[in-house]
Amino acid sequence: MAVRREAGIFDISHMGRMIVSGEGATELLERIYTKRVSKTKVGFMSGPTLALNEYARVKDDEMPYRLGEEEWLIVPNAAVADAMLEYFSSIASSMGLNVSIRDLRERYALLALQGPGAARVMEEMGGGDLLDLKPLQFRENAGIAGVTAYIVSRSGWTGEDGFEIIAEVEAAKRIFKAAVEAGAKPAGIAARDTLRIEAGFVLGGHEYGEDPLRWPCAVSLRYGLGAIDWGKKGFVGEAALRACRREGVRWIRVGLVMKKKYARMIPRSGYRLYVDDVDVGWVTSGTFSPVIGRGVAQAYIDSRYAYIGDTIEVDVRGKRGEARLQEFPLVPLGSRG
Repeated sequence: MAVRREAGIFDISHMGRMIVSGEGATELLERIYTKRVSKTKVGFMSGPTLALNEYARVKDDEMPYRLGEEEWLIVPNAAVADAMLEYFSSIASSMGLNVSIRDLRERYALLALQGPGAARVMEEMGGGDLLDLKPLQFRENAGIAGVTAYIVSRSGWTGEDGFEIIAEVEAAKRIFKAAVEAGAKPAGIAARDTLRIEAGFVLGGHEYGEDPLRWPCAVSLRYGLGAIDWGKKGFVGEAALRACRREGVRWIRVGLVMKKKYARMIPRSGYRLYVDDVDVGWVTSGTFSPVIGRGVAQAYIDSRYAYIGDTIEVDVRGKRGEARLQEFPLVPLGSRG
């Protein structure tokens, strides 16, 4: 609740951090991603984009930082951080590119200051000059709490305003402490997961993955913010992605909100969905939302039944509860709703 109402601070150092640089770095990213990241200005993040395998299943969703014309910071999701490091290296090798790929995880920590009050907390920590950052803009060597952060960006994965901070470990400890002293509430991974489910943001291993027998193709994600540029050619998985689009999408990612009578029933990952006793899909991520006092979820539903506003049944440990299909976000957002 703190992040929706005021401000919370997360240590998200479990995520990856790597620098891709040298002649051909941008060419490499263009080969890997579904979005034209080369259009990104220096000093900005690209916004969400996808890295696919050859079957158009998603390896990872990322938001590359453009540090220079041929220098990028990539922050892979935690579960695939090592795999993405290897993947970038293998694709670079296959293209004959002599780029540098450096793992920064040992040296730098990653924090996320999120919520409607994030700007106030940042200002109290001495980072008032960072308040003019635009969404997805970042600044290098930024002063906060008497130390220097490597990068501070106006970004996050909660649906709220906020900042993500990359700093050397000792500096990050001071920034975290200063944020708490300024009123930010320490928050953990479970809280962050609830926030991203409410906002409609995806997570690897839940809303996407590489196994074609388990996950639909990337088109099914209905991923906004221009994550897929259909005018772009030559990225890994392009042929399969276009084939999936032509053939039509069977599964569509939607939001679920439990109806009032079933408010305390929580639709968890893997629970099946029914319409008139017909199995029509499954929950990918679910939680209890303290904002609206109901169970909420993301799910894949057969496109023939995926009508926003309709009622669907969720099988929760052998008992059926009714939920409404809803567009994202699933709750009012404190600073962006």
